[in-house]
Amino acid sequence: MKYIALSAALACCGLATAHADSAAPAPAAKAVKAPSVAQTLKQLEQDWADAQKSQDVDKFGQIVAEDWSALGYDGKRVTKQTVLEEIKAGKDKVDSIELGAMDVKVLGNVAVVQGSDTEKSMTNGKDTSGNWVWTDVFVKRDGKWLAVRSQSAKIK
Repeated sequence: MKYIALSAALACCGLATAHADSAAPAPAAKAVKAPSVAQTLKQLEQDWADAQKSQDVDKFGQIVAEDWSALGYDGKRVTKQTVLEEIKAGKDKVDSIELGAMDVKVLGNVAVVQGSDTEKSMTNGKDTSGNWVWTDVFVKRDGKWLAVRSQSAKIK
């Protein structure tokens, strides 16, 4: 349907141009500004938080690279596969999560995002609710930003 509408629009533009004799030039269309890398990464962080809350393993899988690993609040290393299994098994549950301010540092095809959140959550039956700080490292692969490393700490 989009292609039919686009073809019709292009045809109309072509006819209008062909029949215009002395019409004034059309004003230049405003360029649509692409989101900055920082905006893109902040949106990915929000999508990640939303995926945690809704236990959306597909969305999580799109944000996190296959070789992603993280150091959790308890100092243990987890992998993408481990987290996916925990989400599917219902071991991780996020009832609410609100992201705080984020700082993004872009270094070419690598970017570091530092941020915080306040959440109500459970992990393996243990209440993990509270205020958190975290760092995520992203790499741009095949035109897409993917998280490759993370570390989090709970603020006491």
